[in-house]
Amino acid sequence: MTMSGTDAHLLVFPYPAQGHMIPLLDLTHQLAIRGVTITILVTPSNLPLLEPLLSAHPSINTLVLPFPSHPSIPPGVENVKDLPPNSFRAMMLSLAQLHEPLLRWFRSHPSPPVAIISDLFLGWTHCLACELGIRRLVFSPSGAMALSVIYSLWRYLPMRQKQNSREEDGQDEIVSFPNIPGSPKYHWWQLSPVYRSFVETKGDQDSEFIKDGFLADMESWGLVINSFDKLERVYLEHLKREMGHDRVWAVGPLHQFEDDEEIRGSKQRGGSSSVKVEQISSWLDTRDDHEVVYVCFGSQARLPNDIMEKLAFGLEKSGVHFIWVVKEPINGHVDSTVPPGFEDRVARKGLVIRGWAPQVPILSHRAVGAFLTHCGWNSTLEGIVAGVPLLAWPMSADQFSNATLLVEELKVATRVGEGSRVVPDSDELARVLADSISKNLTNRVIRERVAELGRAAMEAIKEGGSSIVELQSMHNKLATLVSPRNTFKFSGNEEN
Repeated sequence: MTMSGTDAHLLVFPYPAQGHMIPLLDLTHQLAIRGVTITILVTPSNLPLLEPLLSAHPSINTLVLPFPSHPSIPPGVENVKDLPPNSFRAMMLSLAQLHEPLLRWFRSHPSPPVAIISDLFLGWTHCLACELGIRRLVFSPSGAMALSVIYSLWRYLPMRQKQNSREEDGQDEIVSFPNIPGSPKYHWWQLSPVYRSFVETKGDQDSEFIKDGFLADMESWGLVINSFDKLERVYLEHLKREMGHDRVWAVGPLHQFEDDEEIRGSKQRGGSSSVKVEQISSWLDTRDDHEVVYVCFGSQARLPNDIMEKLAFGLEKSGVHFIWVVKEPINGHVDSTVPPGFEDRVARKGLVIRGWAPQVPILSHRAVGAFLTHCGWNSTLEGIVAGVPLLAWPMSADQFSNATLLVEELKVATRVGEGSRVVPDSDELARVLADSISKNLTNRVIRERVAELGRAAMEAIKEGGSSIVELQSMHNKLATLVSPRNTFKFSGNEEN
């Protein structure tokens, strides 16, 4: 339902990775139906990903700027999904070259945006906003607990104590976060790879630029998180204290808003698939309730072939029905390969999907009883909303924080593995997979817990729910902003 209009003009700047881009586009849809004037910044190859949103909202404008070159990014590649997993840093540095083109666009626009909402990997846009005399809001594709860890890393800059030792340069050292509720602890190798890269190259110009970007995130005027109050209240309050204001809005789960059906149901939402959506639905329809294990490690993770082999043999030995989503190979890379003959041997039990899969409808199907996941935040929310117990195997970055939240705090997940360092053998995997869909007491308790959280998520996005209230609060704040039409400077986090 379209709300009353506002004079606010907002520039939306997504980071070009599926897990970052899709939830920000979902938020953009929510703002559009509330009457906000929107311009979305993309590079040419990412423009097709906007098609469902632009079809639903023809009033949304696009600003298409040429993709800046970078020596680590091949020509023609403009999205992290087409790059190796360690390419986030290169993409961040490449997009920073859009500062001057954006500045010129703003200054030549007859009615420029009064605020920028951009991904947390685009911290330099806060400096741009200050230069223009407008507000910048950070969009976090990570949850509040994970973001608390990220911000703590960049604010306090913990270092390894054994950098010159023979123990893999201190990779197993424990890093504590006593300032965060619950005082979580992680091995060095489990921390953000962007942060670890900064430590390894500390002092060079690019590393300092990235550090400054995260510090700028913490200085920004507002923060928008794809989460909801009942799920992460203690961490949302912590972030308000860390940022020194209450303009921290939890507006999720964004993928599940009732008025998002046209966008959520789009077959182009996440890319192409080797199996038709209708075929997947028909296959699931033939299965009993809660007997299928859904396996997906997200849009970015590429599993080494030794893990692929253990996972394949574990699925085969378990005897469970399953859907396994496999990342398509990138030119020059031979990882994430399904073992030869596997699909023929399990043809009656499993379905292998290469590329993108319609994850939300799969998880929502009555036949799915467990979700083996890398604990990416979008997958975490989608599993919780669907009420599906989770098998946690975090691989990188914020996924370890998400696993802590799921396993230790919410108790809706069972820990299976940890990256490529803690890998169960195929027999152990088979046992865990078979147990995950059994009807024992432990599983019944976990299923009820996650179902309760799923109901809370749906309550949050109903009229009067916490996320609706937060979304309206953000909208009201945006409606008060006006274009300065001059270039006075300010620090960026003043009230109003």
